[in-house]
Amino acid sequence: MKDFIYGLRNNIEIIDLETSQKKLEEAELFLKNLGKEGKAVLFVGTKPNAKNFVKETAQSLNMPFVTERWLGGTLTNLKVIGGRIGYLERLEMEEKSGGFEKYTKKERMLKNFEIEKLRKMFGGIRGLKAMPAAVVVVAPKEEVTAIAEARKKGIKVVALMNIDFSPEDIAYPIPLNDNSGQAISMVLGRLGKAYAEGSKEKQEAVNPHTNNSGVVNKI
Repeated sequence: MKDFIYGLRNNIEIIDLETSQKKLEEAELFLKNLGKEGKAVLFVGTKPNAKNFVKETAQSLNMPFVTERWLGGTLTNLKVIGGRIGYLERLEMEEKSGGFEKYTKKERMLKNFEIEKLRKMFGGIRGLKAMPAAVVVVAPKEEVTAIAEARKKGIKVVALMNIDFSPEDIAYPIPLNDNSGQAISMVLGRLGKAYAEGSKEKQEAVNPHTNNSGVVNKI
């Protein structure tokens, strides 16, 4: 990360903010183009100070996210992950249809516990039906398995990262203090906005006579 360091102050590395701005703009353009193409982006961030921002950004775009422990095989064994999600959905359908009534009170309690556990594990990636076009990671030092799986599958990574992790496998590194919730919120907000702008342009290209309110103009 030496190319992203402005200098030292009191033996602390200072990130070059001009470089951070440039890298952020490159990542914004990448996300905007993915939005234009309607491609999926997986958002990942399990650090306590990043979880809420990651979840909010992903949900605002209707994209999958991981804010709990990364499950090995999420990208490299998507079929197995999909099977577990399918099992969760079958349990939920059984519960909703009243199928749990045939079980004893203890069995129902265990079933409900299993559902909650599976929701916590897979809730954010239910919509991940196919390989994402990119992964946006907050604090990649905490998400080395996710980075390794993305690399193995040839998926480009956008990373909000401190200077304690090598950008070697990161297509779009964005240097910042990944311990700062304010910095994470700001950068994720801009990335989300860029994707949304690309998606909007795609919709306008498909429906050129639709105005900003979503109402089709009569010609």
